[in-house]
Amino acid sequence: MRSRLPRTACLLRIIALCILLSHTAAYFGLTGREPLVFLPGPFSNEAPTGKAHLKQCEQMTLTRRQKRLCRREPGLAETLRESVRLSLLECRYQFRNERWNCSLDGRGSLLKRAFKETAFLLAVSSAALTHALAKACSSGRMERCTCDDSPGIQHREAWQWGICGDNLKYSTKFLKKFLGQKRVSKDLRAQVDAHNINVGIRAVKSGLKTTCKCHGVSGSCAVRTCWKQLSPFHDTGRLLKYRYDTSVRVLSVTNTATGETELAGPRRHGQSLRTTDLVYLEDSPSFCRPSRYSPGTGGRSCAKDTSCQSLCCGRGYNTAMRLTSLSCHCQVRWCCHVECQTCVREEEVYTCKNA
Repeated sequence: MRSRLPRTACLLRIIALCILLSHTAAYFGLTGREPLVFLPGPFSNEAPTGKAHLKQCEQMTLTRRQKRLCRREPGLAETLRESVRLSLLECRYQFRNERWNCSLDGRGSLLKRAFKETAFLLAVSSAALTHALAKACSSGRMERCTCDDSPGIQHREAWQWGICGDNLKYSTKFLKKFLGQKRVSKDLRAQVDAHNINVGIRAVKSGLKTTCKCHGVSGSCAVRTCWKQLSPFHDTGRLLKYRYDTSVRVLSVTNTATGETELAGPRRHGQSLRTTDLVYLEDSPSFCRPSRYSPGTGGRSCAKDTSCQSLCCGRGYNTAMRLTSLSCHCQVRWCCHVECQTCVREEEVYTCKNA
C-alpha cells in the first residue's frame, strides 16, 4: 500500500497551483477556472489591522493548524499572497520563450505527474515563501519577527543606524513549522517532491549576502555596519531555471548500510546526485500541441531568428505587420524635463502556426 504524501509536499503542490491560478482573493487551493488577469497586488506598506487579517486567513484553503498560525500572525496572509505573486511573475518570466510557459491550462494535470516542470513549480513556490517571509520580517509587516537576529555586534549597530537585515533564519524556521515537517515517506514521489522543495529553499539561502555601509565623515569608513540581505528574487528564479535546465531523472535505490531508500541518478562528471539538483521521475511531453498538460504553442509569439524554430515545433510561423508607437527625437529642456515626439513604426510580428 502506497504511503500518503507528507503534508509539506501536498501544500506546496497547492501553492504551485496558485502560481498561475491567482485570483485577487489569493487563497491556496484554486480550481483552475480563475482568470489570470486578477493578480494579487504587492505588499501594502503596513500589516492588516483589526479583523482584516482574520478575513484574509479565512479566504485561504489551509489546514486548521495553519489557519490558527495565520490568525495569530497579522501580516502572514499578506505574505502568502506576496509569495504567490512572486512565484507567478518569476515562473512566467523564466519560461516566456519555452514551449511550456507556465500557462493556466493543464496545471492540475501537470502537478499530478513528476515532470521536471512540476519540479520547478515546487521549487519556485517554496523559494517564494522563504523569500517573502524573510522580507516581511525585515520590513515590519509581521509582528512576531523582526530584523535578522544573527549573533554579533554588527547587526545591533546596523539596527541603530535604521538598517534592517532580512531574517532568513526565522523565515526558514517558521516555514517548516507552517508546512508541518514530518518524517520523509518511503514513497518515491514524496521523496522527489520533498527534495525539490528543499532545492527552492537552498536557492534562496545561496543568495544571502553580507552588505556593508560606511558612516564616517565624507564617506570614510571610520564607522561601518554590515547586515544580511537577500538577493532579488529574480536572481533566485534565474538559478532555479538553470537547475531546471540541468535537472536529473532519478530512481529509488536502497542504501545497503542503513537499509533506507534514497534517490539516485546517473553520475555526471564523476559526481553523484547533489542536494541542489532538481529531480524528476518521468520525461515531459513536448507541449507542442494542446493536451491535458498545456494548450500547445499554436498562436504563440516568437522571435524569427532565435525562438520560432523551436517554439513552433517545426510547424512554421505566420508573419504579420503592425504599427507601434514610441518616443523619439527627445530633447532635454531647462530645467528639468525631457520633451519627446511620438513616432509610428511598422514592424513584423511572428506567431506559431496551429497546424
